[in-house]
Amino acid sequence: MFKPHVTVACIVHAAGKFLIVEETINNKALWNQPAGHLEADETLIQAAERELWEETGIRATPQSFLRMHQWIAPDHTAFLRFSFVIELENQLPTDPQDRDIDRCLWLTAKEISAASNLRSPLVAESIRCYQQQERYPLSLVASFNWPF
Repeated sequence: MFKPHVTVACIVHAAGKFLIVEETINNKALWNQPAGHLEADETLIQAAERELWEETGIRATPQSFLRMHQWIAPDHTAFLRFSFVIELENQLPTDPQDRDIDRCLWLTAKEISAASNLRSPLVAESIRCYQQQERYPLSLVASFNWPF
């Protein structure tokens, strides 16, 4: 049975920079947006808020939905990645709660797009989508009869 991994990502922007988390995987420091898997007892928006908190120590609610990407990783793992936009007035200090996160960085779109250590091509693609300035209401990914 086909079961893609459902993930969420937060495209966090403040003062011209984007929040990136760095984690070491197979002895390589990789960059990603605050992101992770949807859990059984939460909505997509709740998952985004939780992942942001766990990976950065920041509590914030997405203001808009950016994009859903269907992607197949090089190892043939299928993903559905739901990306949300969080606009902050200022770059907040970070305090990762997840021990897998080494550090958080505030970087420009150019720095991210030029990086050779992105966890997946969706990291740069999400920044490109953000720059197109298309935003969608959170109601587009609303839950139905929740909680069950």
